[in-house]
Amino acid sequence: MKGSAKGGLPKKLKGFYESMYRLLGPQGWWPGRTRFEVIVGAILTQNTAWTNVKKAINNLRREKLLTPERLRGVEAKKLAAHIRPAGYFNIKAKRLKNFTEYLFRNYNGSLDRFLSHKNNGIRAELLGVNGIGPETADSILLYAGGHPEFVVDAYTKRMLTRHHVVKEDAGYDDMKTLFMENLPRDAKLFNEFHALIVKTGKDYCRTKAPACEECPLQNYL
Repeated sequence: MKGSAKGGLPKKLKGFYESMYRLLGPQGWWPGRTRFEVIVGAILTQNTAWTNVKKAINNLRREKLLTPERLRGVEAKKLAAHIRPAGYFNIKAKRLKNFTEYLFRNYNGSLDRFLSHKNNGIRAELLGVNGIGPETADSILLYAGGHPEFVVDAYTKRMLTRHHVVKEDAGYDDMKTLFMENLPRDAKLFNEFHALIVKTGKDYCRTKAPACEECPLQNYL
């Protein structure tokens, strides 16, 4: 990872954050009315755009299924029909079911008990739930639980590689460690930083036709 040997990485990451925040402002992410809704959204957003997730969430809200008890009780086939807009609906219905079963089996369905656990133990448990990978687990912990776990996604990797912070073959854990070891372990900071990266990736640091001259990180190229 370039820059880390000279101790310049914390300064560079701070500069990234301040530049994005100055231009884009606070993002108010993750959008969700309840912690459980945030968790559901984190699972549904795998491999799809947030606009599609919103449609699925609205369907679940209309059917009054956005509680652990109600989601656990609905048939998988009906659940899949409600979340169809999010894509891969049969698979995601199973993943939602897997999570609620885990929640009831280990915490009697209590989000308070679940989210009050220390980061390391609860993260390892989440990664043991079929269908929940590192990005989803960290999204649940950070956005629903307020745990200081940095979330890495495709936008993050694109930004880091284009600015020569990591190489193309960098893995999830490598990039997460980069943020965790070079920033204060502050959930609020991690929340805003990741949200700003997503906004920058969508609007400026695009896969095709990136708007580099308008990007808040243009001075770091």
